[in-house]
Amino acid sequence: MTSRERVLTSCNHQEPDRIPIDFGGHRSSGIMALAYRDLRKALGLPDSPLYVYDFIQQLAIVEDDVLDFFGVDVVDVGYLYYKNEWYWKDWVLPDGTPCKIPAFIEVEKTDEGWIVRGDEGQPICVQRPGCLYFEQCYFPLLENPDQEFERLEYYLKQIMWFRLGTPPAPAGFDDEGLRIHRENAARVRRSTNRAIYAAFGGNLLETAQFAFRMDNFLTEIALNPPRVHRFLDKLVAYHLANLEKYLDAVGPYVDIIGFGDDLGMQTGPQISPKMYREFFKPRHTLLWQTVKKKYPHLKVALHCCGSIYQLLPDLIEAGLDIIQPVQIAAKDMEPERLKREFGKDIVFWGGGCDTQTVLPFATPQEVREHVRRNLQAFAPAGGYVFQQVHNIMAGVPPQNIIAMFEEVHNFRY
Repeated sequence: MTSRERVLTSCNHQEPDRIPIDFGGHRSSGIMALAYRDLRKALGLPDSPLYVYDFIQQLAIVEDDVLDFFGVDVVDVGYLYYKNEWYWKDWVLPDGTPCKIPAFIEVEKTDEGWIVRGDEGQPICVQRPGCLYFEQCYFPLLENPDQEFERLEYYLKQIMWFRLGTPPAPAGFDDEGLRIHRENAARVRRSTNRAIYAAFGGNLLETAQFAFRMDNFLTEIALNPPRVHRFLDKLVAYHLANLEKYLDAVGPYVDIIGFGDDLGMQTGPQISPKMYREFFKPRHTLLWQTVKKKYPHLKVALHCCGSIYQLLPDLIEAGLDIIQPVQIAAKDMEPERLKREFGKDIVFWGGGCDTQTVLPFATPQEVREHVRRNLQAFAPAGGYVFQQVHNIMAGVPPQNIIAMFEEVHNFRY
């Protein structure tokens, strides 16, 4: 099987020739640049310029030699941008290691740390001294009485996740941006037989939390439902218009369309199933069914961290094909339970190795045993793609990463 065939076979709930592997195919299956530097050294590969394609989380593009070494089956639609020298400029990581970041990102060193400013000069996100990533520090609807949200697009541009995109950003959804998206996706399709993951986003709960600030939005959703519905209606209309244009640009060339919404906490959903059904399920359904109607070959994936066991029936009913990264250390997210109850209805893309306690702190042998147990639960009958639970953080021993991928290759159905 080719890598693409392997991934799609498993996504169709059939066993492929081996377990498909994702490493860096989207923004939560990758590796921080500092850990990637150490991994390349442990593999005996040449030093990399360290292309930090996700500036917020400081994730490195996983280059072809590493993809080949680990037999990775998935790539991000923008990953080839590391070969475009014009796209990058020099920066330094928190420990002083040189790296490359997208040239369109304007970042400034201040007494508070590194900051990115919004349209009115206000700091919107900051990397404070001693911190390895950026965090939002400006919330456009905090103490903002706006009831109709006619300036929604402006508000979104003051949120770091919208302002600091990944390659081919800053390409947007105007004619020129769509041309860039189309040509880039076609180029990646011609260059690889790996499955191609195109992350659209379309976040709803998370976008609201970054707009209002999380505590205020959770209060708002409980105490002022009409205002929340008005906001979400505007947001879905914005996402839907962009989604249809994006699908027409990249749909013929990619295999998975990725959405995002972290609905879970460590102990359960952030909101009740009842609230999910009122505020988000109809809107997720609209977005996901749009993909299925326009390009039926595409698989719809949702990045969703935390304990979402209670929400999985509704997510499946809304049309979701793939859930990732499957946070197995969260409450009710045991691999055996998930596979038994939902394995015929949804693809588990992740859950292969816990990144909170096992991958950073266990021995290589303990990592192998942990991965083997998870594969024994998730892999039979297909419906599974391997990735660790979210990104590999700085300081994770490269020997553990190597042991993790070796165990996947050792697994037999």
